[in-house]
Amino acid sequence: MTAEIKFMWARLNANYWFYPALFSLVAAALALTMVYLDRHGFAEYLSDVQWLVPARPKGAADMLTIMAGSMIGVASTVFSITIAAVAYASGNYGPRLLTNFMEDRGNQLSLATFIGSFVYALIVLRAVRAEDETPAVTAGSALPGFTPQLSLLVAYGLLALCIAVLVFFLNHVPSSIRINKVLKGIGTRLLEMIRDTFPVEDSFAEAKPQVRGKVLTSWGTGYVQMIDYQDLVDLARKCDATFSLRVRTGDFVHRDLPLLEISGCDPSDIEQRVRECFSLGSTRTPEQDPQFLIDELVEIGLRALSPGINDPFTAITALHWLGAATSEIGRRDLRRAICKDGEDECPVIPSPDNFEHYVKRGFGAIRSGVASSPIAAEVMLQTLSNAATPIADRARQEELRKEGIRLARQVELSLSGPDLERFQAQHEAFLKTFWD
Repeated sequence: MTAEIKFMWARLNANYWFYPALFSLVAAALALTMVYLDRHGFAEYLSDVQWLVPARPKGAADMLTIMAGSMIGVASTVFSITIAAVAYASGNYGPRLLTNFMEDRGNQLSLATFIGSFVYALIVLRAVRAEDETPAVTAGSALPGFTPQLSLLVAYGLLALCIAVLVFFLNHVPSSIRINKVLKGIGTRLLEMIRDTFPVEDSFAEAKPQVRGKVLTSWGTGYVQMIDYQDLVDLARKCDATFSLRVRTGDFVHRDLPLLEISGCDPSDIEQRVRECFSLGSTRTPEQDPQFLIDELVEIGLRALSPGINDPFTAITALHWLGAATSEIGRRDLRRAICKDGEDECPVIPSPDNFEHYVKRGFGAIRSGVASSPIAAEVMLQTLSNAATPIADRARQEELRKEGIRLARQVELSLSGPDLERFQAQHEAFLKTFWD
């Protein structure tokens, strides 16, 4: 599979319409199956169940009509509530978070359940026949007095499920837009991506140095949304070549910008096959891009610290998750896991991202906003110290210490009086945590 196909499948699961469409097809198949079973006598045993009163055609038709109408009405309400929540979240937390809410499985599955139940009720309703109904075509094609008893029982079950899903949805929506819940979702996903991307722990190797070669340039314009590393590895081994990537997932490229360097093979011979391993698009996505999630935490923190919002406690929560992610990165081998037989022999060398790069991407990007808030500045110092504590590598600890020094220089330009004096005392204590 090429990167385009893999990315299409990944985004297909993230689209808001995917699960409703899938549930509609499943509901249609279920309805046709239940009607078939009813027509062939598989529901006759239900007449022996004394507590189950059989439905008449008129009652069955009324019940299915009400169910279909109410389900499509609830589905419309669910969609409206979701859009309102998405508009609120993107306006307050940043437009890049729109993807997170559209990918929310709770919202997708709730809407899918209501639409699937609507489709089921509509198809079963078509099979109900009154006792005095005139055949539409021939006598053999109509079913006078036919009431699909088994199908109705399933409809009652779906109705109970929809009530439970509605209660869940009404609780889920306000919970999902709480800022602590939003930050937890981003932070948890970031930690999982770091562990998947850099699986080797307690090793402090930096990214593998690149090999110079002939440059293969970009053919289009947009963000690198996905790179099919496995296909690149197979192609490089087949050609006995080494590929050194000049871009990473999330970078913006346009025509004739360097995409990668190829050593040991003529790029013109494999140009088309290499380009099929890259997917370009108009927006960045979280797939293969931990920096995208870091940027989301930074954006929320900077928005919270802006004068118009002035919410330092939201920024503090963002700093805590940044600290956890930075500490996780600092304890890992930063050679991206591409080849199963070891990175030393891997013919594909990703664009190097060392520990300093991730520190600057997170704490370095939010530093200027933090420096203007006394409480956020103190928390950032504590977060840097906590992030350095589990890291055994002195060079990476030193990078966090330098970030604390850079923060102190920024704070001196933003704070004054008792706030500055208090921070300076905290900074002296911070520096001592790095001394032998």
